[in-house]
Amino acid sequence: MVSPHLRASLSAITARIQLSAESVKRNPEEIKLVAVTKAFPLEIWKDAINENLTCIGESRVLEAAEKAKNFLYRDKMELHLIGHLQSNKARKAIKLFDVIQTIDSIKLAKRINAICAEMGIKKRIFIQINTGNDPAKQGFSINNAMDAIWEISEMKHLICEGIMTIPPHELPEKKLLDIYRKTRKIRDMVKKSINNNCKYLSMGMSNDFETAITEGATHIRLGTALFGERQQ
Repeated sequence: MVSPHLRASLSAITARIQLSAESVKRNPEEIKLVAVTKAFPLEIWKDAINENLTCIGESRVLEAAEKAKNFLYRDKMELHLIGHLQSNKARKAIKLFDVIQTIDSIKLAKRINAICAEMGIKKRIFIQINTGNDPAKQGFSINNAMDAIWEISEMKHLICEGIMTIPPHELPEKKLLDIYRKTRKIRDMVKKSINNNCKYLSMGMSNDFETAITEGATHIRLGTALFGERQQ
């Protein structure tokens, strides 16, 4: 059964993505909408897939694992971890998620690389940068980012596809623009001098995705804008 609320929300958001992209002469097709379903019931995954929202973001490993074990259409979706990953949940996350967007320390990167080596696989990752220098957020500082990305890019069982950032809450537009611009510049430097495959930018959420798009976001992470307020 189609969710009327989701269909209406998605239609409005798609129009806003198109306008934002075209305002800076970007192709809207370059922008992937990551549907953030944390704290929503399992049914939301099916609703999302029915609307061709096949890129799903979850923040908690155990919550995502509980949903996945009862979901018949897992092969139709690409599951992204977008929340902080504790090292003791790394093995479960590697098995569960297609992409881990929140590599925020060398220790975590080494742990995932070692487990992937043991399993004989490679894992797609994004590296999280704390561009806003927010003590409440995870991620490498701007000063340490390039050295960290170089070291992680040398790990043979990690495929570094992009950079991810989460800005502080309720920033003025000018400061938000500055954070997203700095994050894009880091990605550009990485792509040019360290890893040509590091081409994606995951930034922008329900309240600021249009600003992120104008600064080059390729992945925007939307939850409440799509599904409404969370139940918990």
